Amino acid sequence: MKFDITMVGHISKDIMIYKEDENRFTGGPVIYSSIAAVRSGKTIRVVTKAAEEDDLALDVMRDQGVEVIRMDSKATTSIENIYFTADKERRQVTLLSQADYFEVTDFPDCDSRIFHLAGLFRGEIPDDFIPYFAEKGQVAVDAQGLLRCNDDGELNFRNWDVADKFMPNITYLKTDAAEAEILTGLSDREAAAKQLAAQGAKEVMVTHNKEVLVLVDGEFYRAPYNPSNLSGRTGRGDTTFAAYLAKRLDAGPEESVYYAAALCSMKMEAPGPFSHCAEDVYKRMEEIGFKKVAN
Repeated sequence: MKFDITMVGHISKDIMIYKEDENRFTGGPVIYSSIAAVRSGKTIRVVTKAAEEDDLALDVMRDQGVEVIRMDSKATTSIENIYFTADKERRQVTLLSQADYFEVTDFPDCDSRIFHLAGLFRGEIPDDFIPYFAEKGQVAVDAQGLLRCNDDGELNFRNWDVADKFMPNITYLKTDAAEAEILTGLSDREAAAKQLAAQGAKEVMVTHNKEVLVLVDGEFYRAPYNPSNLSGRTGRGDTTFAAYLAKRLDAGPEESVYYAAALCSMKMEAPGPFSHCAEDVYKRMEEIGFKKVAN
């Protein structure tokens, strides 16, 4: 079977500590991403590594129709997040345990339109996966997995020194505003996106707490977030990127960026993965300013 998107990455047993309370749940980019994409009507496969004792945690994806391949690991990744601000933009992140790294030999048979590398930290998905999958389909990469480094349990962001080598193999690159600045040294999001495109990435997404910005073929497309609350803020970037990829398979960049912003706005209004349908997303798209052009 040829999948629309194959997603690679670890799940994470997350601990979220806020000023007012503490939450524990299973998260990770592949959970938020796969459910957003499968609810957008796409066929999705997730390849992950986790301990056998945590296999049931993957049912949140299986129950939505995602095909999940769990490779055995000595441990499951677990991350503690301590948030310092109400908008959840500032946090301290600590790696408590780590699943085994992926290897190219884990993927002898692959058939997918997009290969989405949804890493939690550097090295989880080795850089050589990018050209490997580029020979088989389009490659989507979340910059978090390139920049966030494990320093004895403390997760810190450092620049990706081999960007010039691998960027031309990336079709879709997603960063947030802070990651874009680390990669380019530029605080202006449009300027940063242009530099990343100049390095070879075909489509560059930069998320911000107010909007989603995408650069495609030299033209910018943007759409605002409009959540009524931020109780489901965790997973914002993962959800936005996956929604964009899913819609981009059969729509242009303007419709896709509005779709991504609208879908994630709805997701941010409740904890957990996206739980609505594509029809609901189009209604929200109209609310945030999308106007469908009649054929």
